[in-house]
Amino acid sequence: MRHVLVTGAAGGIGRAIAERFAAQGATLTLADREPAPLDDLAAHLTTATTGVMTADLTDADAPAELVSRAWAEQGPVDVLVNAAGVYPSLDMAELTAEAWDRLFAVNLRAPVLATAAYARLAAARGEGGTVVNISSGSALRARPGGGPYASSKAALEMATRAAALELGAHGIRVNAVSPGFVPVDSACNPVSEEYAAAIGANPLGRPGTPEDIARAVCWIAGPEAAWITGEILRVDGGSSTGALHLPRIWPPATPAPADATKGHPA
Repeated sequence: MRHVLVTGAAGGIGRAIAERFAAQGATLTLADREPAPLDDLAAHLTTATTGVMTADLTDADAPAELVSRAWAEQGPVDVLVNAAGVYPSLDMAELTAEAWDRLFAVNLRAPVLATAAYARLAAARGEGGTVVNISSGSALRARPGGGPYASSKAALEMATRAAALELGAHGIRVNAVSPGFVPVDSACNPVSEEYAAAIGANPLGRPGTPEDIARAVCWIAGPEAAWITGEILRVDGGSSTGALHLPRIWPPATPAPADATKGHPA
């Protein structure tokens, strides 16, 4: 039976991840900022052995403390899922050092420090382990008001690769799952209807669900992905393949100009 530590477990995606691991019979340690939604989730997961911990991930000591407490209270952690994150709307011209630092503390520093603490314990144990970071399609493209968030996720993807490179010698795999647009009911990270309508287009024609992401996380953390590390798994309905919302360069029924190959559309 695996022991899985999930940060951000009370959020829409984090909760779905916890529920899926619970259905597989895992022992769970669930971490988030507020106790009430964690207690509600733990009560819901009647099929799993579950512990809950609250933490403010803007505290530099919190990530390592979460890992060490989970390890001490419920045994060695086999899977660490760094799902906690915030995505405020921050215009680059209005950005402050405080806002930047808070965003990066939660979205980048916390998963990196949790991974480092986990790596030390897992390496000493000598039985390997698995880390899954939750990234975002924003790592590949910025949007108005989302530059700082996109920057934090791009950095997290590089940190994922760097950790995979260094920790593989200890049998520790480090990957990331990058969701496309997934509507969740979140007071912490609200999304306007206008934004949801604009970003939701993708080749498969529907927004994602937390369960879509949870399935990917459980798969890449599991034995079927045993020879995969340092990868960013895009679970986005194909939205990262290109700009589906743009019109064609010319209408389909119009023959291409003779010198069309000389053009360089952006």
